[in-house]
Amino acid sequence: MSEQESHDERLDRELIELLNELRVALPGVQMLFGFLLALPFSTGFERTSTTDRRAYFVSFLAAAAASIMLIAPSAYHRLMWRRRDKEHLLRISNAMAIAGTVCLAVAVSTAVYVVTSALYSSAVAAFTAAVVAAATVVVWYGLPLVRRMQG
Repeated sequence: MSEQESHDERLDRELIELLNELRVALPGVQMLFGFLLALPFSTGFERTSTTDRRAYFVSFLAAAAASIMLIAPSAYHRLMWRRRDKEHLLRISNAMAIAGTVCLAVAVSTAVYVVTSALYSSAVAAFTAAVVAAATVVVWYGLPLVRRMQG
């Protein structure tokens, strides 16, 4: 917080930053969710294995949860409008945004499994999904948390 910025100004800036970050994440979640909504109705889906269907369902539910969690701060903000409780709004919205990215990470990783399994073997799919999941954990959570611990 700069010396010129009041507490209320800081809260306003932080809320704008959070909502802008959500605007970046939401299109990706929506595209993934749309793909997952259409997948069971595509030709050949009925021939997928039980494991692939379970992975698909995990991805589908995780994408739905990510959508819910990443949209929630905007809805919360609208319902709490002019209640003068921005500090609480920011804290709960931050938690929802983090939970939403966790759900998105699960959805992406399991969607990678489903697609890779259709192209190659289950073993290749599991390995590829694990690499994607590990990369997501490192880049989305590991790097910022390491930096946070440093200072």
